[in-house]
Amino acid sequence: MTVAAANAHRLEFRSLLSGEVETLAGWLRVWNPRRIRDQVGIIVIGAGCFGAAVGSWRAPEQALFAAVKLPLILLLTAGGNGLLNAMLAPLLGLSIPFRQSFLAVLSSFAIAAAILGGMSPVAGFIIWNAPPLAAGQSNSSTHAGVMLLLVVTVAFAGIAANLRLWQLLRQLAGGRAVASRVLFAWLAGNLLLGSQLAWNLRPFIGAPGLPVEFLRVEAFKGNFFEAVGRSTVRLFN
Repeated sequence: MTVAAANAHRLEFRSLLSGEVETLAGWLRVWNPRRIRDQVGIIVIGAGCFGAAVGSWRAPEQALFAAVKLPLILLLTAGGNGLLNAMLAPLLGLSIPFRQSFLAVLSSFAIAAAILGGMSPVAGFIIWNAPPLAAGQSNSSTHAGVMLLLVVTVAFAGIAANLRLWQLLRQLAGGRAVASRVLFAWLAGNLLLGSQLAWNLRPFIGAPGLPVEFLRVEAFKGNFFEAVGRSTVRLFN
């Protein structure tokens, strides 16, 4: 890679993380395979590093599995909802084609993955100092703490990324109301697909009492929403 190319990559990365609306809106107008490849790379590396950090508490194999599955969820969600988002946007007042809706969501996921990647050293430090998983011990409190770390960090990255996405949609729509409606609809679709994918691809950390595995035996039995419903019923009974 030449010095000029390296500088161009660095400037684009800075523009992405800064959420430079004019620049990002310009990216949506052109299908640039190199830029798409770069953003996919950010998702794979950033989300993969964070997944490896939190999964390392359970076992090295779990770290590898989580490093594969966390980026996979982001990429599948972006690809799966691209067409749906393109159909929803015109109904809510923003007429954009599939290409632009996919690139907008991909950019927001790349921002989230970059934040996760930046947080991976912190997560790794916390995991390194957490009580190890010892044979015959449940480590339930540590497991809950690692799970909380995963949820809070992913939530923070998602909020920051969607704030940038809302700013981009506002630029495209020319108003707050339309941008807010479109963002809400897109988030609903991402939540539905992303949560189900996360359910199917679990575990990410791994429970102390269960073996290390890439997928659970019952991975495709039931769904995320049934599990939430059962948990809610147990909570109030």
